[in-house]
Amino acid sequence: MDRLGPLNAFIHAAETRSFTAAGQALGISSSAVGKAIARLEERLGAPLFHRSTRNITLTPEGGRFLKRCQTIFSEIEAAELEIAQSTAPKGTLRVSLPLIGMLMTPPLGAFAKAYPEITLELDFTDRLVDVIEEGFDVVMRTGKVADSNLKMRMLGTYGYVIVGSPAYLAKRGIPREPEELVGHDCLFHRWTATGKLERWIFSREGAELDFQPPASTVANTMEPLIGLAEQGLGLFYTPSFTVRRQLANGTLRSVLDASLRSSGTLQILWPPSRHGSPKIKAFVDVMARTVLAS
Repeated sequence: MDRLGPLNAFIHAAETRSFTAAGQALGISSSAVGKAIARLEERLGAPLFHRSTRNITLTPEGGRFLKRCQTIFSEIEAAELEIAQSTAPKGTLRVSLPLIGMLMTPPLGAFAKAYPEITLELDFTDRLVDVIEEGFDVVMRTGKVADSNLKMRMLGTYGYVIVGSPAYLAKRGIPREPEELVGHDCLFHRWTATGKLERWIFSREGAELDFQPPASTVANTMEPLIGLAEQGLGLFYTPSFTVRRQLANGTLRSVLDASLRSSGTLQILWPPSRHGSPKIKAFVDVMARTVLAS
């Protein structure tokens, strides 16, 4: 069993082409990774990497050895999953969600109640996380996802609404065309990753309208903006599922519905090495049933 540690270090270094990245993933220093691989090479009597000041590349022997090692660790993971699947889902589940995920409390609460033996660690951010290197079990994201190495399940699509409180609309009037928003207080969400304001996308006669209302208040998370809209301080453009409760109970009303045609997608992703994990499967199933449910 003491041979598995160096093999694991070798796999991480080979897959990332970096001793530093391998060390970060394993929680050890890059020099410790280098020493482990040097001892492995000495035992094997063959070099596994070509080393330069800038990068490392596999030797032919290293390439063949990597395939064998990956097979070994895949079998170990399969054996662990076989045992885990015979028991109730449990353990720690690290989940990365977009900042919009702060508005997903009901689905997250439903999951926590259904699986009390799973400890949720939730990280809310709009930056693109490295799922494998940063040790996340599951990542939930809006928009397009470029990492084709991950398993993915589409949770669904959602539309956008512009909402305001009944008191605000009674006082300031209901806009009938997008251009009338010039005379309104508009609450804008700023994307943390880019620093840009979220575009309010309008359409007219099937074509996108080149118009943006002026911003009266800006925040980098949506939750306070929804609260400000409920308090009658302006109109807010947001995914419809984030204000489902407020629209149902009447604290917010939607306007300009006919001028909004934009939609977004929500997907959930996880590393292929953990495909079949009971806790991941349970989380994916609950989110698929609840997040965008009407």
